[in-house]
Amino acid sequence: MSRNNNHGRGEALESASRTNGTIRCAIYTRKSTDEGLEQEFNSLDAQRESAEAYIASQRHEGWVRIPDRFDDGGFTGGNMERPALKRLFAGIESGGIDCVVVYKVDRLSRSLLDFARMMELFDKHSVSFVSVTQQFNTTSSMGRLTLNILLSFAQFEREIISERTRDKMSAARRKGKWVGGMPVLGYDVDPKGGRLVVNEDEAVQVRGMYQLYLEHKALIPVVQEIERRGWKNKQWTTKKGQERGGKPFTKNSLFRLLTNVIYTGKVDYKGTIYNGEHDGIVDVDLWQRVQDALRRNGSTGGKEVRNKYGALLKGILYCAPCGTGMVHTYTAKDNGKRYRYYVCLNA
Repeated sequence: MSRNNNHGRGEALESASRTNGTIRCAIYTRKSTDEGLEQEFNSLDAQRESAEAYIASQRHEGWVRIPDRFDDGGFTGGNMERPALKRLFAGIESGGIDCVVVYKVDRLSRSLLDFARMMELFDKHSVSFVSVTQQFNTTSSMGRLTLNILLSFAQFEREIISERTRDKMSAARRKGKWVGGMPVLGYDVDPKGGRLVVNEDEAVQVRGMYQLYLEHKALIPVVQEIERRGWKNKQWTTKKGQERGGKPFTKNSLFRLLTNVIYTGKVDYKGTIYNGEHDGIVDVDLWQRVQDALRRNGSTGGKEVRNKYGALLKGILYCAPCGTGMVHTYTAKDNGKRYRYYVCLNA
């Protein structure tokens, strides 16, 4: 095999070829979003087809494609947290792969730091790297420089796309548009996208929760009443058909609902309130009365003072696994002594 051939076959590939005459090639494909992946022939298939054609053109050199598929659909190239990529690394470490073939360099990674780590792994196990559409030879210093330049532009492109996406979302929020995220109780996402529509059945529950808080002046009794009525958090189905949400209310989730300005027909972006494109569910006067009550109860302890034992760490300690506040409690022993401790509110 000639050292001057392009696409990075390199010395490691020559060594593998001399050993047994066969170079086992793994094809890696990636697409940043899952849009279009349900199509019969998608972007991952197109990348794989190009890579298979290139491997077939090198059959006289002993190149063969291994049957395992390494396809990451809907995963960013900005990090290495990808299931197929991890399986690829495992295959390399087990000695079952001699060459990694991709359609373009940025399909493997858009991060210079991550790519350098990958190349270190490849070199350690004498695995070569091939890009079907880009000409470079990693066995020379100039080839490695070319590869780094390509990766620099790939990372730059990823950062530019991220900045444009953030700017677009910021402009949309300032105009009161829905820009995605987890749906909230009381609203459904318009199938056409871009706006929220009122779910009348859920809207009745939301208004009921605001009224309940004004009656009880405390979160925990409202949570208990909500549980008695069988009301749950928003439940929805993702584009992939997976069920999400539908969990019982907790003190924290109820507080988030009661303080969400979206229910007045507005949106909050970085602390600034804008008029939203969606209809409000809760009257502005009712929403403000609830905010005043929450603020007042937060400073006075609510309807009843709940810190009569002088729990100095109340409001400071939080549960590490779930982030919920820790509450003060105690256990009484037969000798009449009480041993005080803190426990997660959800426990």
